[in-house]
Amino acid sequence: MTSRLTPGVAAGTTAPHPAARRGAVLPFVVGAAAAAGAALLVVRSPHQPLSYGICPSVLFLGVYCPGCGGLRATHDMLTGDLAGAWSVNPLWTVAAPLLAATWVVWTWRRLRGGPPLTAPRWLPWTVLVVVVAFSVLRNVPVLAPYLSPGPLP
Repeated sequence: MTSRLTPGVAAGTTAPHPAARRGAVLPFVVGAAAAAGAALLVVRSPHQPLSYGICPSVLFLGVYCPGCGGLRATHDMLTGDLAGAWSVNPLWTVAAPLLAATWVVWTWRRLRGGPPLTAPRWLPWTVLVVVVAFSVLRNVPVLAPYLSPGPLP
């Protein structure tokens, strides 16, 4: 039996409010941009020297930033080479799936008209500490074989 008010919706159930569907536009735009970037990384490998330029921190400061190797790690994850992704940027190899899961939850909540996704108060500080610690540790010479993005092939 369908409701008179909302065609195609069974009686006793509620359909997501149309405003909730409109609220899901931003997550889908973000998802489409990420999918376009992912498609580009699959088609055009960042493993070729200077294929996407060079990191300014390496060029001007001579140190690896926390994002160095991120494009190569993303390419490797998208093509199924998790060991290769881990070898060029272990932090991004952990963070990327967490960001993807967060996007799924964000999109689901926006579609259902639920409460907005909010981060715990401690999360930004934890992320800052982890990123700074990773940045320092990947530039320590004794740890470079494990944490640096390594040379391009």
